[in-house]
Amino acid sequence: MCLGIPGEIIAARDENGLRVGSVKFAGITRQVCLQYVPEAGVGDFVVVHVGFAISKIDREEAERSYRILEDLGQTSELTDDNRARSRPS
Repeated sequence: MCLGIPGEIIAARDENGLRVGSVKFAGITRQVCLQYVPEAGVGDFVVVHVGFAISKIDREEAERSYRILEDLGQTSELTDDNRARSRPS
């Protein structure tokens, strides 16, 4: 099963003619291609699948979707990654 994870755009820019941005999920930030959602900007929520924002959604839908994914145990990759970054080397 393929999942799209909701996240908030915290920065957007153009890189070599391609729209990209920083999107925050569960306290971590990833670089995401925003080319498929040209109407989305900083402060908007998007659904991200394999590094591409595929749709814009409102805050309530993002929160509801994230809660469902947590209940299904599908957010561990995000939280495990966050824990690994905070561990001392």
